[in-house]
Amino acid sequence: MTGTQRRGRRIMMTPHERDTFLAEQRTCRVATVGADGTPHAGALWFVWDGTALWLYSVTRSKRWAQLRENPRIAVVVDDGHDYGELRGVELTGSAAVVGEVPRAGGAHPEPEVPELEAPERLFAAKYFGLDRMPHDGRHAWLRLVPESVVSWDFRKMSG
Repeated sequence: MTGTQRRGRRIMMTPHERDTFLAEQRTCRVATVGADGTPHAGALWFVWDGTALWLYSVTRSKRWAQLRENPRIAVVVDDGHDYGELRGVELTGSAAVVGEVPRAGGAHPEPEVPELEAPERLFAAKYFGLDRMPHDGRHAWLRLVPESVVSWDFRKMSG
């Protein structure tokens, strides 16, 4: 899943710290690149299942259009106010579409997609306090199984 983090080993998160951090945070920044090389960055909600980052994105967005052309993606989840509090995780790789596009909602029962059971349960609980995902028919799922993960926790520099 991850390559070796050469720089900043002293401040990198352990796998447990990384998983806890990603479970606690609510917003990530997603960077994509269009066919013409134009970059785009935007904020999204996400869930981390310990192996993959799941992004629930509007399908009529610049991000979605760019990912159709080039599935390469970089995602940053960060936190902290003062310099000594900064911490974060950067995940890179290729995004894969999982399930129907867009994901059905309302009166339409969504098709069985076993891969989505865990991320939809995690997402519904994290953002809506629900047991079941409230689909709106405008979003769909992207899965990033990272090829590279880099983390930092500047709080480890004190002392």
